[in-house]
Amino acid sequence: MKSNLNDAIEKVLIPRSEIEKRIAELGKEITEEYKDKGELVVVGILRGAAMFMSNLALSIDKNVGIDFMSVSSYGQSSESSGTVRILKDLEEDVSGKNILIVEDIVDSGRTLNYLIKILQDRDAKSVKIATLLDKEDRRTSYVKVDFVGFKVPNEFIVGYGLDYAQKFRNVEDICVLKKSFYEKEI
Repeated sequence: MKSNLNDAIEKVLIPRSEIEKRIAELGKEITEEYKDKGELVVVGILRGAAMFMSNLALSIDKNVGIDFMSVSSYGQSSESSGTVRILKDLEEDVSGKNILIVEDIVDSGRTLNYLIKILQDRDAKSVKIATLLDKEDRRTSYVKVDFVGFKVPNEFIVGYGLDYAQKFRNVEDICVLKKSFYEKEI
């Protein structure tokens, strides 16, 4: 962990070595799932999923297309506003293609439900979800997460692409942010 971040980090939840091992396992699971199912497009949800998505795509033993979407329901806050906005849409047509949405963390499920509906309305052949972290305790909308890296507790998590107000994305481990740090920022 970078020494200048120590004041904000309460603890390391998942070290980078465990993250890398689990991503390799997920890559094998996804390879097997899509082995004979046609074209696969991996859709990373910016910005948080970028690190996870790139490493996951490298672990999939199949030719994959890559695209990105950017959606927002948080803004600069630590709590979801409940309103999902598309900030950047896909570049490619998804009609007839298998889509794997790649998220950094799934909590309420509202954003993913919104994205799944949009992609189904665009005639995707299938839409599945892979997430690095699953925070089931926060779920307010049902969403089926097909590939889960780790189940995590209901704490504010940063690192490995996850942020708080655009900070801490470059922390190599997944860490819990000290409550006193983000409460004083609100």
